[in-house]
Amino acid sequence: MTTSPQGPVPGGARPAEGAGGTVVPVFLYHAVMEEPPDWIAEFTVTPGQFAAHLDAVVDSGRTPVTIGALADHLAGRAPLPPRPVLLTFDDGFADLPGPTAEALAGRALPATAYLTTGAIAPGGRSLLPPAPMMTLDRVAELERSGMEIGSHTVTHAQLDTLTAERLRTELCDSKAVLEDALGHPVPHLAYPHGYNSPRVRAMAARAGYETATAVRHALSSDRDERYRIARLIVRRGHTVADVRNWLAGGGARVAPYHDGPKTIAWRWYRRARAAVNGPEFAG
Repeated sequence: MTTSPQGPVPGGARPAEGAGGTVVPVFLYHAVMEEPPDWIAEFTVTPGQFAAHLDAVVDSGRTPVTIGALADHLAGRAPLPPRPVLLTFDDGFADLPGPTAEALAGRALPATAYLTTGAIAPGGRSLLPPAPMMTLDRVAELERSGMEIGSHTVTHAQLDTLTAERLRTELCDSKAVLEDALGHPVPHLAYPHGYNSPRVRAMAARAGYETATAVRHALSSDRDERYRIARLIVRRGHTVADVRNWLAGGGARVAPYHDGPKTIAWRWYRRARAAVNGPEFAG
């Protein structure tokens, strides 16, 4: 699950394309189900809503790509295709390798799934509250269906509140588990809750990740930062019109941009709270 204190641009104003280079919408989904647990309901869409969103993506004329393609561009290895769009999924809910993957494959839409290994591995433990989750033995199947696999850490902790040792464990152990399951490197990361900091971003790079996605509820761009790629968090109240607006390059600011005072203050508050209470879920 992912949260962020930052919201969309009021009034759905469309940002200038030149303000952040080529606008790249990166959608963040969680569960796709009819009756989700209460804690994830706000970040869940129904299968019918999801199908309508995917149809809007297809109708937009944008080129669907994975985070790997955006990474290649940001690293200077390859250009982006015209008008790219990305679909990403966090946590690893049970619908992902089943109806959600089928809905994507039926429209030939690639996607990137960021998995919380402690929530899907046998005997694993995470900070996520109870919910129907996929299992680690289906990760290779998910990849065969057309999804790129990335890490969402082991326990879903707020990374910017952790000690260096705990942070290293969250980043490296989750990466190792997924690489063992797939038999190849896993170079992409999503920060739980979107929370990160300069220290976290530097540690992600040292752990061998090529990219990391945040939230920011903003449009990404071809000038975005490799270690905090902006995403648009899709909530249950968002309509197809909202999705179409994002696909058109409107409704949110364009990254990259500096963190505001509220984001920085919220980070320090959470660090102080973690020092007292230890790692905790922030849903």
